[in-house]
Amino acid sequence: MLEDILLPGTPERTVEAYRGLARRAQTEDFGLLEDDVIVLDTETTGLSFATCQLTEIAAARLRGREIVDRFRTFVNPGMPIPANIVALTHITDADVAGAPSSEEAVSQLAEFVGGAPVLAHNATFDRTFIERVPGGREVSELWVDTLALSRIALPRLSTHRLQDMADAFGCASVSHRAMDDVEALAGMWRVILCGLTELPPGLLEHLANMHPEVEWAYRPIISHLALANPGVPFSLIGVRRDLVAQEKAHARPDVDDMDAEPVAPLPSEVSAAFDAGGAVSRMYEGFEARPQQVQMAEEVRSALEGASMRAIEAGTGVGKSVAYLLPLALYAKRNGITCGVATKTNALTDQLVSHELPALAAALPNGLSFHSLKGYDHYPCLRRLTRAAEAELPIGEVNAHGRSENTIASDMLTAIATTYAYVSESVEGDLDALGIRWGSVPRHLLTVSPGECQRSRCPFYPSLCLLHGARRRASSSDIVVTNHSLLLRNVEAEGRILPPVRNWVVDEAHSFEAEARRQWALEVSAERMRAALEQLGGTKTGVIHAFSTLASSNEAAMPALGLLAKAASSAASLSVASADFFDAVRGLARIAKGGGGYDSVTLWLGGEARQSDAWKLVVEAGESFVDRLDACAHDLTDAQRVCAEAIENLPGDLEDVCRTLAETRDGARTIIEGTDDSFVYSAEVSRAKRRIGTEQLVAEKLDIGVELADRWYPEMRSVTYTSATMTVGGDFSHFTHAVGYDRLSPARHREVALESCYDFDSHMSVVVARDMPDPYSPKYLERLEQLLYDVHVAMGGSVLTLFTNRREMEQVYAGLQPRLAAAGLDLAMQERGSSARRLRNRFVEEEALSLMALKSFWEGFDAAGETLKCVVIPKLPFSSPKDPLVQERGARDQQAWRRWSLPEAVLSVKQAAGRLIRTSTDTGVLVLADGRVTSKGYGKVFLRSLPSKNVSTLGVDMVGRYIEAWRRDR
Repeated sequence: MLEDILLPGTPERTVEAYRGLARRAQTEDFGLLEDDVIVLDTETTGLSFATCQLTEIAAARLRGREIVDRFRTFVNPGMPIPANIVALTHITDADVAGAPSSEEAVSQLAEFVGGAPVLAHNATFDRTFIERVPGGREVSELWVDTLALSRIALPRLSTHRLQDMADAFGCASVSHRAMDDVEALAGMWRVILCGLTELPPGLLEHLANMHPEVEWAYRPIISHLALANPGVPFSLIGVRRDLVAQEKAHARPDVDDMDAEPVAPLPSEVSAAFDAGGAVSRMYEGFEARPQQVQMAEEVRSALEGASMRAIEAGTGVGKSVAYLLPLALYAKRNGITCGVATKTNALTDQLVSHELPALAAALPNGLSFHSLKGYDHYPCLRRLTRAAEAELPIGEVNAHGRSENTIASDMLTAIATTYAYVSESVEGDLDALGIRWGSVPRHLLTVSPGECQRSRCPFYPSLCLLHGARRRASSSDIVVTNHSLLLRNVEAEGRILPPVRNWVVDEAHSFEAEARRQWALEVSAERMRAALEQLGGTKTGVIHAFSTLASSNEAAMPALGLLAKAASSAASLSVASADFFDAVRGLARIAKGGGGYDSVTLWLGGEARQSDAWKLVVEAGESFVDRLDACAHDLTDAQRVCAEAIENLPGDLEDVCRTLAETRDGARTIIEGTDDSFVYSAEVSRAKRRIGTEQLVAEKLDIGVELADRWYPEMRSVTYTSATMTVGGDFSHFTHAVGYDRLSPARHREVALESCYDFDSHMSVVVARDMPDPYSPKYLERLEQLLYDVHVAMGGSVLTLFTNRREMEQVYAGLQPRLAAAGLDLAMQERGSSARRLRNRFVEEEALSLMALKSFWEGFDAAGETLKCVVIPKLPFSSPKDPLVQERGARDQQAWRRWSLPEAVLSVKQAAGRLIRTSTDTGVLVLADGRVTSKGYGKVFLRSLPSKNVSTLGVDMVGRYIEAWRRDR
């Protein structure tokens, strides 16, 4: 149904308009847009343009509302069709055995198309496969991507997959066969055109007229549709005002300001929700109660009732999201307050807001209100959007990767058009679901940073703005969902960012400490300083020049001209001091010993480094740098104050630069002095000439638990942390110290471990390779390559190998990949600069593919079923002894390795093991290819912490045979 794919919170009039699109599509006449147009789809052996081939091509010719001609052919790919592609498309090797070659098939297609415009859903995919065949470029010069166009026409859909839209609007069904997909897209084409005509009056003409110098594939379509209402003015302010007028939001009170104590739901109310016929059972078809889920819900309820803290380790399958959402929702609704949930990533935030919370709202009497909040760079800035349609496009800021300037500019126009459509139909929302190609679109084209936001100087502030409106709406909801980083920034800002929430659940809490360390770090960066100086400019360029021009045309602002001239002189002196300072910082590379990546070096600024001659040069240059920063910031602040008093609607650029300079000054002073022992100090420098200008000094908080206990918990009534990986050998002490629970009275916090609902002992086998050479032995990589070859061949693919070191991964891949290719197995590697998201998608979609990857794949990556059958960990993931945090801890505590490095490595292994079993039917093998698991006493800690006790310790030569036997017994 259509309602199933509409974004939550879609205005009712938009819902009604969408409901009428299929009916309108039966009668509307779109003239040239459906006269002699080709709809096309292809099937291939996979997703890789480099290695995969066409297997089927289908096309249809549209005239009016009818298909008047069809084209379909199998294509002989010259290679076996992978089993997962056969299962998906039902195209077999027998089907394509006698089919035309790709060159013959594409030649026939070109004759059928005859140069007519081609419509394809995700046209880049189909077009690339067609045009890489000789003669493919002759098929058509005009390809229209209906996926991108549907995002402009139907911005309130949660998915723009052809199958989902075809089902929702009653078009032909999609079956992953080319002609069926063509039939579905032919029906959707008119729905998409109708959707475009439903956009606010004047918007289509506004979009058609922006940046006429760009050859944009959608301009002819939008221009043609705009002819129906020519000359109608478009006002985004008017559209937003009309949208916002429909909402009724009333801020909830701060629970600490209420006269009466809040009342928690009774234990019987919570448990009843999980009974047959209860609220939770109504959320899911075929729901089965799990004792661990009910126990977790009761713990969250108890924490709310007693204004206390919880740490709950909930194994895979417990269903922790619903377990904490249900008591939070009952508590918030009963007391008329707002409760909060913080997740690790925006993807998890979207999961809660798009799935669990709507289902819970439908199941609860009188529903449930909820909103998500993200950082500034996730919300469109309407002032920036308006300017983007008129100002010069920042094409030079995009790495072309072989693409033309027009292609990049076209992607920018598509992003602008999609965003305009979205904000014209959405009271609230962010950019994450819009499918924008951020590789071509700098985020600052459509967003602002907190410092850049003009707030009261912006015509959309506050109620018409999506970001500030989101914060207001969140304060009126039962549940607000955000991410760790924004919650931590709110703590740093003393509660000025988020609504006054006093009861929080922090999900994926194992990463909360590390995120806090990142968010609360001080950084003095050469790149940021260079950008600030470029923005600042001088008497002829930049902000100083722009403000001088404004002041010279306003008599009341004339006094600012002298101050701005003084600021220009200060900026020139600062530029010299900045160059000298970062030159001195770069000199620290001479005393650094390893650490960091290929070119970069991370140096701990401990006692030895601070006694060096190289550091003395940094201090000397730093004192001058800080003085110049202070002088320039002072002059700019004076000039900004005079201009603000005299000029209305003053741009915020000068204020932004002042803030950056002040933050840099304070950070540099703190790091150079180095007397605040709550920080760990380090320098990041490079020995490579090509990386000159990337230097930075960093100060990170050493003990996050102390910070949380001092700065956050006193303001909270309850905080519940939950994750599948919190304990080490069944012990919570590492986690409770990391988050500061050990600074609270024992009566105020409680820790609970809930076992997984899955049978890990039966479903996960753990294999320890006992005789692997020491990881630092010269023979280690050679032996590892052979072990991995045995594992991949025995498993038949679908193996994920998780490395801690890029050099080692690349060296093993270079030897292993050709050997596996000869055995008919496909192996990919996480290459430097590659997209982790695309690699994840490829790994999930190509069932037999194996992957070698780094840290970003150790957690938060789901690949259920046959896609992932084996995880290999070559080396236990201990932190580098050169890591500044490790060195600082070691200098302060002789037991630092056992207190921090060991438990952190154990938790990382638990996270990696968790990739294997994601559903109750998954099975898999975890291979620990580090002999230290058996040779060192601490190895037992790793094994005790794993969810499966089914552990086999084998010689390296036996691992492959074991896996072969495991596969036979499945």
